[in-house]
Amino acid sequence: MAKSPETEHPQKAFGWAARDSSGVLSPFNFSRRENGDEDVTIKIHFCGICHSDLHAIKNEWGFAHYPMVPGHEIVGIVMKSGKNVEKFREGDRVGVGVMVGSCMSCDYCNQDLENYCPKMIFTYNSVYHDGTANYGGYSDMIVVDQHFVVRFPDTMPFDAGAPLLCAGVTVYSPMKYYGMTEPGKHLGIVGLGGLGHVAVKIAKAFGLKVTVISHSPGKETEAVDRLGADGFLVSSDPLKIKAAFGSMDYIIDTVSSVHALTPLLALLKPNGKLITLGLPDKPLELPMFPLVLGRKLVGGSDIGGMKETQEMLDFCAKHSITADVEVISMDQVNVAMARLAKSDVRYRFVIDVANSLSK
Repeated sequence: MAKSPETEHPQKAFGWAARDSSGVLSPFNFSRRENGDEDVTIKIHFCGICHSDLHAIKNEWGFAHYPMVPGHEIVGIVMKSGKNVEKFREGDRVGVGVMVGSCMSCDYCNQDLENYCPKMIFTYNSVYHDGTANYGGYSDMIVVDQHFVVRFPDTMPFDAGAPLLCAGVTVYSPMKYYGMTEPGKHLGIVGLGGLGHVAVKIAKAFGLKVTVISHSPGKETEAVDRLGADGFLVSSDPLKIKAAFGSMDYIIDTVSSVHALTPLLALLKPNGKLITLGLPDKPLELPMFPLVLGRKLVGGSDIGGMKETQEMLDFCAKHSITADVEVISMDQVNVAMARLAKSDVRYRFVIDVANSLSK
């Protein structure tokens, strides 16, 4: 007979979980495995709320497993480390992102691209090597293999830094891989949300010229005056979009809803690159003429490997880059999810786990 979540492991844990596709979260008693030789046990202090958490708890991608404790932007303090752990010790500031496991032996893992490993294991809504369910960071503690833990810079605040473990590396990785780091080049960023606002900050740190492309005219002051973008385009203004045709070297598209790609391709110069990060629930139409006639490229990118995640954190610490966050207590999480569904957040909710989680 299968054990319950509360009894399958020796360490008692507590968090908030969704039980069905309503996505409503409520208190949940469960358990974590004992700290192994390669493991780090972490007391969770803060956990960011990613838009993918909302998709997952509502089963909008069709592969939800309940009960589900979401959360993959986890920061906290090491409580215990295994005998083979050399990188971390008790009291260290650490973070855990989107993944907690991989095969560690394939070509991707050997290239520090664990995020593309066919056997990559997500931090939650997945099954670990031992066959038990993984539960995420909306909880008091977590046990993670040391390889999938990163050092959290001393100068970076836990709350505003937590979203970088997903949003930060998701925009940093394609900039590095696709060569979007040359000072003076022109980058368009589609969408000024959780990913987009961090992308502006990182791109400016690389020395790029940045134009934000948004359907919301009211975000122009925010984008230019506060975040430091060089320009702003309203995607629903065909005259201004047309006037900017052929002006950009690269575009990063962070939008997760169905939208047209043709105008974005027209904004690119010949040899330009459009990199998509969002995950719409329906296919997007991709016209061939602008690709062929302009030798343009459409690509994608998904988070980053562990080495790159640490590199991103250190880069952001060096340039004083954090996310803009609204800190909430755990009992506000359902209200936060409802607001997130309406894009009513600037720009990332972060749960103060340590100070608010109680049974």
